[in-house]
Amino acid sequence: MAELDYELPRFIRVYKDGTVERLMGTDTVPAGIDPETGVESKDVLVTPESGVSARLYLPKIRDPAKKLPLVIYFHGGGFYCFTPFSTFYQPFLNSFVAESNIILISIDYRRPPEHPVPVAYDDSWNAIRWVASHCNGTGPEAWLSEYADFGRVHISGDSAGANIAHCMAMRAGSEKVNGLDFDGLILMHPYFWGKDPVGGETDDTEKRAYIEKFWVLACPTSSGADDPWMNPGLDPKLSSLVCKRALVFGTEDDFLKYRAKYYGEVLGKSGWAGKVEVVETEGEAHVFHLYKPKIKKSMELVHKVMSFIYEENANPI
Repeated sequence: MAELDYELPRFIRVYKDGTVERLMGTDTVPAGIDPETGVESKDVLVTPESGVSARLYLPKIRDPAKKLPLVIYFHGGGFYCFTPFSTFYQPFLNSFVAESNIILISIDYRRPPEHPVPVAYDDSWNAIRWVASHCNGTGPEAWLSEYADFGRVHISGDSAGANIAHCMAMRAGSEKVNGLDFDGLILMHPYFWGKDPVGGETDDTEKRAYIEKFWVLACPTSSGADDPWMNPGLDPKLSSLVCKRALVFGTEDDFLKYRAKYYGEVLGKSGWAGKVEVVETEGEAHVFHLYKPKIKKSMELVHKVMSFIYEENANPI
């Protein structure tokens, strides 16, 4: 058996011969029609050169004459694990799409250590540009051309995917994407960190170093936990975030909750012209809504996002 190089418990084992063993998120579910919600999904190739693909979701109630808000979604997994095709994601995203009456595309970026960050960022950015190619109605994917409202685009993700969503909103602030109007940024339990504690974060140096290790191994060229990709509070260009509004979720039993609060604080003070709201769920753990998509608190999260997408008191149907 190959000799172990390093392990990130519950995530991956990397062996000295280059073999990578992922410890979660390897099971998949095919696209199709969800019998419970009526949501239909299908897989599409986004970038033939890299093999990057995505899973598209379309709600049951649809009228080509009435365009739907579009959510560009990035899955979590510490950058290392899961894909849009993982069984873990399908129940929540079906529910999210059905309840919110949106069209959603979940991006399959390439993952470290085989493809170190910033490959995930570049893949995600190329996927956004591919989505934009549909705004004049001539793109390759009919669902986007027929049903998506490119004037109401939201960028979203959970955990490491929320990190990617933020970075995409930053990149869109400096590299314009013709045809897309980025209305909102929705971050669910974002994976951010930093050298120094914020809020009630642990000051245990060993624990902090261990958490930083996840990022440094994912992005070996990074300057560390205070890299603006990981610590947006130190990004001098934070005010250029492209979206008009931001909704950030934290949860009580998650050590990353302080970063969610901190993100809201620094974004609000950065000179950014938009409006940010931070919501904390009581008594739940990191990405609880993916583990338990049908519980009341998960549905409350979905309804909060729905209200955000359609603005207050709007009827999505």
